[in-house]
Amino acid sequence: MLLLNASGCLDALTAPDVAAQLDAFVTKTVTPEPREGNAPVRIAETDAGMLNAIGLANPGRDLFVRRILPELASTVDAPIWVSVGGFAAREYAETCAVLGAGDGVAAIELNLSCPNVDEAAESAAEIVAACRAATELPLYAKLSPAAWDIAEVARAVDAVGADGLSLVNTMRGTALDARLRPVLARVTGGYSGPALKPIALAAVYACRRVTELPIVGMGGVRTGRDVIEFVACGATHVAVGTALFADPDAPRRVRTELQIALADAGFDNVDDVFAVAHEAVATVDNRG
Repeated sequence: MLLLNASGCLDALTAPDVAAQLDAFVTKTVTPEPREGNAPVRIAETDAGMLNAIGLANPGRDLFVRRILPELASTVDAPIWVSVGGFAAREYAETCAVLGAGDGVAAIELNLSCPNVDEAAESAAEIVAACRAATELPLYAKLSPAAWDIAEVARAVDAVGADGLSLVNTMRGTALDARLRPVLARVTGGYSGPALKPIALAAVYACRRVTELPIVGMGGVRTGRDVIEFVACGATHVAVGTALFADPDAPRRVRTELQIALADAGFDNVDDVFAVAHEAVATVDNRG
C-alpha cells in the first residue's frame, strides 16, 4: 500500500519535509494554459471540513514541464504523479503526450471531476480513451462521488485503458456567512474533510465490486483507522488530503497509528485487510 497526498493539498517545493513522508507525490492539477483561478474568496471553513473554489490555478503546461517538473524531480525522492486537467479530451491528451515524452513522471492522474470549473463535454471514458492513445504512462482516473452510478463510470474507464482509479474528488457545496450570503465568490466549491469519508468509502466499495484496477482511496483520511477502512473497502493505496493543512506531519502520524489500528482490528499486516468488508455482506431481497 502506498501513502500519497491528494492533489492540491501539498506543495512539495515549499514543504519538501512533508513530501518526504509520502510514498508518491501528486502535483496540483496542470492545464494546457496558465490559469489564475477563480476570484476570491476561494476558501471557506465548515463545521466538518472546508470548501475550496481555487479553480485549478496553475502556471500552465509549458512552464510546468520546463521549470517546475525538473525542480520537483530534484527535490522529491518519491515517484511523481502529475494531475492533469483540461476542458476537452484533446487538451487532456495533448498534456499526457507531452508528459510521456519526457522524464520524471511516474503516473498521470486525470482530474475528470473538479467541481470548481466547467467540465469537459466528453465523458470520462472518452477522455481516458484519448489519453490512452497519447501516452504509455499509467493513467489514474479521478472520479466524482456525485456520479449517479460511479461503478458504471469505473467500468467504462477500465474498458478503455485506465490503469487505476482515484476515489474520490471533492463534492460541490456552499457555505453562508453571518448575513446569509455565500462565503465563496463562486458561491459553490469542492467540499473535503471528515464528513466526506463515508461517501468515499461507498464509492471505493462500489467500484471494487466491478473492477480489479488499483484504487487510490481518499476523502476524509485523518487517522490510521481511516486508512484500514479504505483498504477494507477495496482501496489499494490511500491519500491524505485536507488533514495536511492542519497537520503537516499527518503522513508520519498516520503510519504510526496504522499499526495500532491493525492490531485493534485483529490484523498483522495492512495487506490482510484488503477488501475484507466485501466478505460478509448480506443480500437483502426487497421484492416482498
